[in-house]
Amino acid sequence: MSVMDSDLAPDAARRRRREQRGWCWYDWANSVFPTSVTTVFLSLYLTSVATEAAKADVARNGPNACPQDNALVQCDISAFGLVFPAGSLWGYLLSVATVVQVVVLPITGAIADRTQSKRLMLAIFAFGGAAMTALLALVGGQNWQLGVVLFIIANICFGASVVVYYSFLPEIADVDERDDVSTRGWAIGYLGSGAALAMHLVIYLGHDSVGLSTEAAVRLIFLSSGVWWAVFTLLPLAALRQHRNPETTERGASAVTAGFKQLVTTFREAKHFPLTLAFLGAYWIYTDGISTVTQVSAQYGSLELKLPQDSLIITLLIVQFIAFVGGMLHGVVARRIGAKKTILISLATWLVVLVAAYFVQAGQDMQFYGLAVGIGLVLGGTNALSRSLFSQMVPPGREAEYFSLYEVGERSTSWLGPLVFAGVGQATGSFRLAIISLVVFFAVGLVLVSLVPVRRAIEAVGNPAPKVL
Repeated sequence: MSVMDSDLAPDAARRRRREQRGWCWYDWANSVFPTSVTTVFLSLYLTSVATEAAKADVARNGPNACPQDNALVQCDISAFGLVFPAGSLWGYLLSVATVVQVVVLPITGAIADRTQSKRLMLAIFAFGGAAMTALLALVGGQNWQLGVVLFIIANICFGASVVVYYSFLPEIADVDERDDVSTRGWAIGYLGSGAALAMHLVIYLGHDSVGLSTEAAVRLIFLSSGVWWAVFTLLPLAALRQHRNPETTERGASAVTAGFKQLVTTFREAKHFPLTLAFLGAYWIYTDGISTVTQVSAQYGSLELKLPQDSLIITLLIVQFIAFVGGMLHGVVARRIGAKKTILISLATWLVVLVAAYFVQAGQDMQFYGLAVGIGLVLGGTNALSRSLFSQMVPPGREAEYFSLYEVGERSTSWLGPLVFAGVGQATGSFRLAIISLVVFFAVGLVLVSLVPVRRAIEAVGNPAPKVL
């Protein structure tokens, strides 16, 4: 029994545990968007729709409008007066979506900390994102512009809902419970994304047997992803409740106005907590390495290791389900030796995984699957413990504001890892050297985290430190 349990009546303790269980389900609900939608299906589908638009333009204007050798991929499309190859659409779209989030999320966090109903904000953003995801099923033919608009809105809603969701953690778990609750949520998220992806792969690979075209199958996947996100969001919304004192919060337009003012105050006052910022900077570095590894692993397997598409799909599923085990394992270890030490062990394991990736032989599926197991074991746990540890370094009552900085910083630096990978690959002509170059993110992150006195950082913001760090 935790310290908090001992101070609460049995009914109150049961309600809090119910909130914790419900909170974890939002990881399950929203994980379908970054996995099935963003990572696997939308990138190729939206590119193909843009390519069809480019082909139609060639048909109207003649072959001279698209003189490249590979016209179906390289033909230009245009938006807002800009002209670019259809094959570049997805990369530019991700960049634009990231920039928009950088602007929106800090405001979202500031407002969330000033309003009485984080639960309502979570519902608005989650159901809004789910609706936009489901509406992606309308994208087809040549209307890639609709897909761009829907994805940007869905991505904003996803990021904003995550900021609000994270900010619940200090309210529903005491300092000694937080690592366990966070890792459990992250693990359940990977289990959910794995289950959704498995279902979607059945739809995609078996579309002929039920009389669906490839395009119809992908549209069905988008629709079901939105439904998945919305339906499972009902579970955390049913469990979570209001924790704020109504006298200290704002309503309606006053909450928005106060949120903007508080945002300015947050940026100005954050410098007074240098240890919190030091940990945040270290996190931004190593999480960039983590996201880069996940983004380029399929490319590494395909182009460098010459593995077939089926092997890459199996690898992705292995990572998702092993990440569930890894997340739970990180929680167990953190209870024994503390979050900081567990994060350091996890980062050291990432270094070992990348070195092993360098030595995987071309065409060896089983070696690549072993690599997937290694990635899965540390993928969810590293981020989950970072989330819970950071939540303890945040000034009380300012959780959403600081988690918006947490999310914005992560997205703002996410360009560096892919740039290093691409630059080294281009300069050396070897993706093996490109993948090994990513060790710098984990090595630097490991050193920086080891230098942060986390107990002092927690006490500096006025929070009690957990027994084990």
